[in-house]
Amino acid sequence: MSGEVTKQYDANSISILEGLEAVRKRPGMYIGSVSTKGLNHLIYEIVDNSVDEHLAGHCSEISVTLEKDGTAVISDNGRGIPVGINEKAGIPAVEVVFTVLHAGGKFGDGGYKISGGLHGVGASVVNALSEWLEVTIKVDGKVYMQRYERGKVMYPLKEIGTCRKGDTGTTVRFLPDDEIFEKTYFKADAIKSRLHETAYLNPELTINFENKRFSEEQEKVYHEPDGIKAYVRNLNKDKETMHDVIYFKRSIDGIEVEAAFQFINEFQENIMGFCNNIYTQEGGTHITGFKTKFTTIINQYARELGILKDKDSNFTGMDVRNGMTAVVAVKHPEPRFEGQTKTKLDNPDAGKVTSEVTGEEIQLYFDKNIDDLKTVISCAEKSAKIRKAEEKAKTNLLEKPKFSIDSNGKLANCVSRNPEECEVFIVEGDSAGGSAKKARDRNTQAILPIRGKILNVEKASMDKVLANAEIKTMISAFGCGFSEGYGNDFDISKLKYNKIVIMTDADVDGAHISTLLLTFFYRFMPELIHQGHVYLAMPPLYKAIPKKGREEYLYDDKALEKYRKTHTSFNLQRYKGLGEMDAEQLWETTLNPETRILKRVEIEDGMMASEVTSMLMGSDVAPRRNFIHDHAGDAELDL
Repeated sequence: MSGEVTKQYDANSISILEGLEAVRKRPGMYIGSVSTKGLNHLIYEIVDNSVDEHLAGHCSEISVTLEKDGTAVISDNGRGIPVGINEKAGIPAVEVVFTVLHAGGKFGDGGYKISGGLHGVGASVVNALSEWLEVTIKVDGKVYMQRYERGKVMYPLKEIGTCRKGDTGTTVRFLPDDEIFEKTYFKADAIKSRLHETAYLNPELTINFENKRFSEEQEKVYHEPDGIKAYVRNLNKDKETMHDVIYFKRSIDGIEVEAAFQFINEFQENIMGFCNNIYTQEGGTHITGFKTKFTTIINQYARELGILKDKDSNFTGMDVRNGMTAVVAVKHPEPRFEGQTKTKLDNPDAGKVTSEVTGEEIQLYFDKNIDDLKTVISCAEKSAKIRKAEEKAKTNLLEKPKFSIDSNGKLANCVSRNPEECEVFIVEGDSAGGSAKKARDRNTQAILPIRGKILNVEKASMDKVLANAEIKTMISAFGCGFSEGYGNDFDISKLKYNKIVIMTDADVDGAHISTLLLTFFYRFMPELIHQGHVYLAMPPLYKAIPKKGREEYLYDDKALEKYRKTHTSFNLQRYKGLGEMDAEQLWETTLNPETRILKRVEIEDGMMASEVTSMLMGSDVAPRRNFIHDHAGDAELDL
């Protein structure tokens, strides 16, 4: 299926839908944000175009290079973007691709049957958000080039040389625009994770990565011939696995379904969905189809084997999937996603086909592999017993009168009841909490002090989690319930605060507390992160007081180093904690929407999120301590 091409791919395959005017004005609409996540997204847009060439059967190798001068270079050995004149536009097709929004070979009678970048905005948006961009194309024994600056053509497409007749491909080099992005320094770890993920999803593709930046020099080659089977093995590499990876792949009605799964001896579920190589972090119809059918089949087997004897009893979906690590990837000719960032698949036929393929394929496998079937059912049995015991503990705890809106008597709520304008600050310690209560805007800002390091929810049983005063207060204060492996009482429409802000000291201990809170949110309220409600406050580390001139707050050691270069005579006040600031200082630096710095917590890709979360939640202290130390001063957390 991946090698099918609908029609000839030439200059007239490029369709034009509309212009490019709004991209620079509202970049977040097209790339999600202007943070590091949005910056890295520029690379992914160009890489996705090369992957589409691979899916069409014309590209076997992609190279991504981070240059010392801050540019990114992406090249492939595909057919090369067409250079002939597009009849409708009257200009070369490559110029249409890079200067017209919604233009590409992915509409109508274009050259791609399966595509990840279906909206056709990738190349033009990257161009619009770059200080400059150059595209070089090898095709028909000739080399062509064109340059753009902030989306505008600098000169007509020109022939700059020759190449071997069979030597084809496209190279894109660009420099992100510092007028658009908060930072223009690409985050290499996230890029490598995304490229590795792409290699798992495309087993015949080789991706080369090179980082030439000072002190980061590195070369990596990503090639995964075992595909998503190897992906699942990698996700479970440090876990106790219960059986070998189970894999299937089949197409029905032009929709390809590929899945791999394996159970581990832990009570957690990790199911990752993809459509046309795009990570659907919020799932969608393909994931629903897989989960529902898998649960139905396991219950049928359990009844046939006499394990479920009561005709009205069944394992729940969470019983059946506890311990499962799975990758479910579909290829769809006309995918529909909720939102431009493609986080949730919305095609009903994708769910139907995934369900049908899953049902037939896992029955074929389990009929031949009874031992693996019994292992999966035993995991469900164990999960069901624990669920019933902990549901009883949960009911008892939640029904106690002390489980109220403020179980530890510390929440200072705001006056407004309009969630859109309300925000709650989770503050470390009574001292900082007292200052924050005095400093806040009482109309829209609530303050919730917590006592030290909260419970590590991954290491605790459900009864201990719900018995924890700080956790109970957060669950009640937010108002939207919580999700857990044995059920889902979470309803984000009931969330009482648009922003949940973690406000801890700007040191390693503060970072550790932030990590524990993020672990709790990721495990019990993941939608808060997925939908952009969780933030980190960025309190200053220093206050510089010059003998002449105005005082200035410095938020990290880099800012201090920069300040020293332009100021020679000044006193320096270091804030060891938020409690050392008076109410006025805390308002000015950390609470005031006009002057504060807030960084939204974002999840960049599934593989990295899974690895980081496992590391943060796991029992191995050393890597967690190193991560916290390395990231304590980060201005943002993009997983």
